[in-house]
Amino acid sequence: MNSQNTYYKTFTVLAVLLLVCFFLNISLGSVSIPFKSVFSSLFGSTENKIWQTIIIDFRLPKAITAILVGSGLGISGLLMQTLFRNPLAGPFVLGISSGASLGVSLVILGSSLFGGLLAGSIMSNWSIVIAASLGSFLVLLAVLAVSSRVRDTMAILIIGLMFGSITAAVVSVLSYFSSAEQLQQYIFWGFGSLSNLSWKEILIFFGIYAIGIVISIFSIKSLNSLLLGDNYAKSLGLNLKQSRLLIIIATSLIAGTITAFTGPIAFIGLAIPHLTRQIFKTTNHKILLPAVFLFGAIVMLICDSIAQIPGSDYTLPINAITALVGAPVVIWLLVRQRKMMF
Repeated sequence: MNSQNTYYKTFTVLAVLLLVCFFLNISLGSVSIPFKSVFSSLFGSTENKIWQTIIIDFRLPKAITAILVGSGLGISGLLMQTLFRNPLAGPFVLGISSGASLGVSLVILGSSLFGGLLAGSIMSNWSIVIAASLGSFLVLLAVLAVSSRVRDTMAILIIGLMFGSITAAVVSVLSYFSSAEQLQQYIFWGFGSLSNLSWKEILIFFGIYAIGIVISIFSIKSLNSLLLGDNYAKSLGLNLKQSRLLIIIATSLIAGTITAFTGPIAFIGLAIPHLTRQIFKTTNHKILLPAVFLFGAIVMLICDSIAQIPGSDYTLPINAITALVGAPVVIWLLVRQRKMMF
């Protein structure tokens, strides 16, 4: 009972902290807007229409995107770490991000090889999203095809890494034949961005993200069973092949959609699940799943607030900030590996 009360208190603190970070994120930016005007823009109207446009059309979508990205990457990382029973596994370990990168590289870098067919679509945001989604989907199909024939879970992990190596090699070849302008555009996409989404894009993003989250929730029992080992999970009546398939699909939907809409964002999915375990001291996914959701969203909002450089016209790449937060955590994981829970 005491542990449950502790969990409730911790969840309450995280929920309040999420709200604080959300409003703080909306308040900060290159244009200084009083906190009172921020509330007025969100819950009514303000006399300054320019401020209201900045809040509603730019900062609010970016803050919502940060919550979706942070929570989604955190949950995807948790699913992969549980499936492979490896706290150093991340949401992109199956090659989903590499597949998205390959799709985007074909649009941006491949236009010089394929002639003018793709050139007109390079600057289209939707073309990038579609290309990244198709790349992720093709890698997902390949991983699913292999996983249906492989019994060993670790073999799937290795195969995912190999798919990542193959797609990286293709991108390298395309980069070699590309112009400096094309390379620059591809590099900027690789930095990641939370600020390019319209409300229509966020709606589509949320729809696919929600499907992945729902599958994750229905997989909680399977995730808890997998922690005890494949043989014990089988003894509990768990269908390993079906459970593994659902977990891979959920991760691919969430991580693939995030990469397609915002670019590859590193370290959050790797660091957040382990940090959450350290705070909650449990392996029960009924607690870990919502905790990772909250913690991932909070960290992503903080990283985005830092990346904005409040009061400045410059915005740092979000990938650089998440790496500064996540890399020390990864080092800590390696140092404390003998004390990890798996």
